[in-house]
Amino acid sequence: MTPSASRSYSTPESTDGTVTRHPLRGFLFIAGAALFWGISATLGRAVFTGRFLPGGEAMRPVDPLILAQSRTTFSLLVLVPILLLFRGRRSLAVGRSELVRFMVLGTLGLAASNYFYYLAIQQTTVATAIILQYIAPVFVLLWMIGTRQQRATPQRIAGVILAVFGCVLAIGVVARISGAPYLWVTGGTVKFNVIGVVAALIAAVSFAFYNVYGRKLVAAHDRWTVITYAFFGAAAAWLLINPPWRIVAAQYSLGQYLFLVVFAVLSVLIPFSLYFAGLHHLDATRAIVTSCLEPVFAIVIAAIALGEGVNGLQVIGIVVVLAATVLVQVPERGKTATPLEPIE
Repeated sequence: MTPSASRSYSTPESTDGTVTRHPLRGFLFIAGAALFWGISATLGRAVFTGRFLPGGEAMRPVDPLILAQSRTTFSLLVLVPILLLFRGRRSLAVGRSELVRFMVLGTLGLAASNYFYYLAIQQTTVATAIILQYIAPVFVLLWMIGTRQQRATPQRIAGVILAVFGCVLAIGVVARISGAPYLWVTGGTVKFNVIGVVAALIAAVSFAFYNVYGRKLVAAHDRWTVITYAFFGAAAAWLLINPPWRIVAAQYSLGQYLFLVVFAVLSVLIPFSLYFAGLHHLDATRAIVTSCLEPVFAIVIAAIALGEGVNGLQVIGIVVVLAATVLVQVPERGKTATPLEPIE
């Protein structure tokens, strides 16, 4: 499949053959992906507390490593039959070089970000891992500026800084201690060690990588083909990390496997389909800043569905993230940005 042939499947083109982007549509796609990631985060917490199941009966916990692995594996097993049914075998036909690129995206992007994020949580805390992972917008902006794909405008820099700062506040690691004149990091929420910090930073780099490289691929190829083989690359990498016999040895019930399938669809298949659709219309910096809505949605959904409290600083963080996502979407003065710029 040649790039020009694959582009005709899913990339909007005008009558003169130029590719057109719709920033608002891209924002809505990626915001939708963040919404599903927020839903899946709440679902993951609820099912293990018993509040998800009828009668309040808790499900036996699933190993987080297997939970992370099953997301891409089951997504692949669901997606392939659907594509074969509605689009035929030709939609999955790719050359060897394209296959390698798609699998690199899945391995070094999806699987690596997932695995090292899990490792960071294991070695430190969830708060530490999230804080460091959401440095990814900084990496994306530095790459785009360093490769001269974007300029270091005040608007872009401010948007990235606000997104990172807002995420730090939103996840609740900073609080005002009564009687203290300043804000403090709450005890026990942040924990540093070398392995955990390095793992979280690698997760952030991987997150940034699949934004930049994924956008390059979907600009030239059918996004469904890219997603399918990215999932395949991620699933293959996970099998090396956690072989099938370890999963069998866990002896999970049918109910647990059904949950894993549903969780895979909600946390990977739907959101990544939306995310890669959004990459057609947004540059990597706008896309990754918009993805910072994920913790915002997770906090709001958990507060509504699980009754989890939200403090004033978290509300401020939510507002800051929202402001950052709006700021980076606003066209810069003197720029219309309708055609999708070529990506080398």
